[in-house]
Amino acid sequence: MSVVTEVSQDGKKLTISIEGRFDFGRHQEFRESYERLNEKPESIVVDLKKATYLDSSALGMLLLLRDHAGGDESDIRVVNSSSDVKKILAISNFDKLFDIS
Repeated sequence: MSVVTEVSQDGKKLTISIEGRFDFGRHQEFRESYERLNEKPESIVVDLKKATYLDSSALGMLLLLRDHAGGDESDIRVVNSSSDVKKILAISNFDKLFDIS
C-alpha cells in the first residue's frame, strides 16, 4: 500500500493518491509527497479512490497538508471519497476546510 504522487506538466497541480490504509503508517510517505517538491503547486487533489481505511491520524495529516499549502488560502480537494469517508469528514467539519467530493 502506498502514496502515489503526480504533478501536472505545468507544475500547478499536485495529485496525491492513497492506496490501502490511510493511517499513521503513511505519515512520512504522505508528508514527503508534498514537502519534497521544488515549487508549491497552486492546487492539490487528494484522491481516496483506492483508500480502504481512514483514521484520526489521516485527518491530522490532511490538516498538516492544508497548513503547508497556505491554510485558508489553500486550494485542496479531497476526491473519490466513499460515503463512509465523506461522513467522517463531515462529522469532523472537514467539509468546511476542504472541497470534498
